[in-house]
Amino acid sequence: MQHDPSYKLLFSHAEMVEDLLRGFVHEQWVQQLDFSTLERVSGSYVSDDLRDREDDILWRVRWGTEWLYVYLLLEFQSTVDAFMAVRIMTYLGLLYQDLIRTKQLTTAGKLPPVLPLVLYNGRPRWTASTEIAELIEIVPGGLERYRPQLAYLLLDEGCYSEQELAGLHNIVAALFRLENSRTPEDVQRVLETLVEWLKVPEQLSLRHSFTVWLKRVFLPGRLPGVDLPELHDLQEVKTMLEDHVVEWTKQWERQGIEKGIEKGIEKGRQEGRQEGEAAMLLRQLERKFGPLDVATRQRIATADADTLLKWGERLLTANRLAEVFDNP
Repeated sequence: MQHDPSYKLLFSHAEMVEDLLRGFVHEQWVQQLDFSTLERVSGSYVSDDLRDREDDILWRVRWGTEWLYVYLLLEFQSTVDAFMAVRIMTYLGLLYQDLIRTKQLTTAGKLPPVLPLVLYNGRPRWTASTEIAELIEIVPGGLERYRPQLAYLLLDEGCYSEQELAGLHNIVAALFRLENSRTPEDVQRVLETLVEWLKVPEQLSLRHSFTVWLKRVFLPGRLPGVDLPELHDLQEVKTMLEDHVVEWTKQWERQGIEKGIEKGIEKGRQEGRQEGEAAMLLRQLERKFGPLDVATRQRIATADADTLLKWGERLLTANRLAEVFDNP
């Protein structure tokens, strides 16, 4: 998967980090940052048991009038990780160990604050908990007070509408618009904006990074099997799309139809498996408890696969029909 390295390339530019914070972290402390001091920090740490861990990307920036650093720990994701909060806690612990070892503390001798940020571009919406305490079972009687408290900021690109993003003069918003694009025409509109925004010589490196991402990751994902020409600049990408817009629009649409068919087939297979599991459960229940009423049959017919499995397991030890359905 090329998502992580390509995003690391884009967010190795201070302009991207600044626009990420200014445009998508709507908190007062962001207004007090001195973005001219943004500095990339090494993300390699060695824990006490000598296992290496390399963070995705790490920056620091001056806050207020003091050299109080805010570390931005960016964790890029393209799939939902149910235990992301645990990973973030681990990374943060390694970071703090390194800061203690190298004596990079505040003037008050404390550890600097950290913004753990997860940037997600997957298709299904993010469903994992953003707070680690929610992943830990509660034991009443006092033990619950020792649960760790740590949250991370989630930016789910697919949750932003085109209307929200198009109104922002923000490079990261343009990236999100490309990720959310539905047609080659959508991509063209965003590219026109990026070509204009990144035309000054100082933006040449970032412009090149966008070109690399578009050529190696974005376009191959949208146009699989298409032999793309050599591309060295955003303007070349824009021109190429203009020359092939009609042809590629048809392929883009065809790809969408094929994906829809595949999803339909998979859904049909899943429904077929559930019907088979429901029929098997019905037969087993009737053999053990006799004929079932209409309401029970309907309940089984509309249950999902996990529920059917749970009822099947309860059937093994149940002495009454109610024990199959009503056990906690």
